[in-house]
Amino acid sequence: MELKMDIWKFFSVLHEYHGICNPMSTAKLDELIGLLELNPGATVLDIACGKGEILTRLAERYEIAGVGVDISPYFVADTERRLKERVLGAKIEILNMDGADYSPDQLFDLSMCIGASWVYQGHRGTLNALKSMTKQGGLILVGEPFWIREPDEAYLAAQNYTRDMFGTHYENVNVGEDEGLCPLYTLVSNQDDWDRYETLKWYAAEKYAGKNPDDNDANEVLNRISHERKSYLRWGRDTVGWSLYLFRKVIDIE
Repeated sequence: MELKMDIWKFFSVLHEYHGICNPMSTAKLDELIGLLELNPGATVLDIACGKGEILTRLAERYEIAGVGVDISPYFVADTERRLKERVLGAKIEILNMDGADYSPDQLFDLSMCIGASWVYQGHRGTLNALKSMTKQGGLILVGEPFWIREPDEAYLAAQNYTRDMFGTHYENVNVGEDEGLCPLYTLVSNQDDWDRYETLKWYAAEKYAGKNPDDNDANEVLNRISHERKSYLRWGRDTVGWSLYLFRKVIDIE
């Protein structure tokens, strides 16, 4: 279904009740953040940072500095508000721009792009881009869907997907190795993580429509979420997985 309303407004509406804009529990995320063991003053880049929850949690746990980039003005406002409320004075700059256009003047200790590999035309392109912005020995964290099983053609058509949009879990790890990165950890979502993520969007859509009956976009939000709901329950729930992938940029030895 082609979206007619502003896409960033649409994503903001559907993620009104999400802290993390992907199918990942806060408990799992905190476990991963603990494994990062960042040093005080570590620099972090988050491309397509969403509502800034991961950056904020990193700033709460470690004395990081860094940059968050997101094209959505709604999410940028959310991120700035979140940082101000929870980590006042954090040395984190938030930029409202397309991540693909961001060109840093430094290399980072940790570079992330979670659930937005479309910025760099796919998983491999994302790893390649982040690798160029990360210090030797630094960390790269990405979030990416993967095929649990071969997708039905009807599902691909309903979602306007192609088979090569995603790899398997094995292939996602292997792409990192192929790019010269060392796989350190994967954090795979379970069914509860997925159901919470997807059904909170249903809830948000209905709430928005009820509170904004005069908004011309409300019907499109409801129609779109109806389509997404049927597709998820009929095919997606058993077909697509999700994982965070943590890699280390291997130190070149001359």
